[in-house]
Amino acid sequence: MLSPGNRMRRSAEFGRTMRRGRRSGRDALGVVLLTARPDAPGAEDAPRVGFTVSKAVGSAVVRKRVQRRLRHLMRDRIGDLPAGSLLVVRAKPLAAHVGYDTLAEQLDAALSAVRRSRGGATRRRKGRGGGERGAARADGEQRAGS
Repeated sequence: MLSPGNRMRRSAEFGRTMRRGRRSGRDALGVVLLTARPDAPGAEDAPRVGFTVSKAVGSAVVRKRVQRRLRHLMRDRIGDLPAGSLLVVRAKPLAAHVGYDTLAEQLDAALSAVRRSRGGATRRRKGRGGGERGAARADGEQRAGS
């Protein structure tokens, strides 16, 4: 079981993590990691983890079983997270049907992907066309609708 100091409980923390965190998903689950800036208050706190298991996963009994499995898996992995970070683990409907070992493999893969450096890539913004409206493309053609 995760210690109370490692559990995320406030809605504002969940919201901030979901809006600003880095995402990685697998078949049975998805994770969102928000790392704390070194100069931010609370950057030296213990990492905290929150879980979301929607009704699409199953009945209340099934959802609770999935949540307990995920909590138990995260207990061994909490030390690998950076200090002050917030992590949301979101169970998908398939999580109710896969075995414990499969869930562990998918959690490990998602966590390693979300911690991996993006190599200088930046987040894409809306309006991916780039340039000004009506500007010619590099090959000399006009964009459709211009």
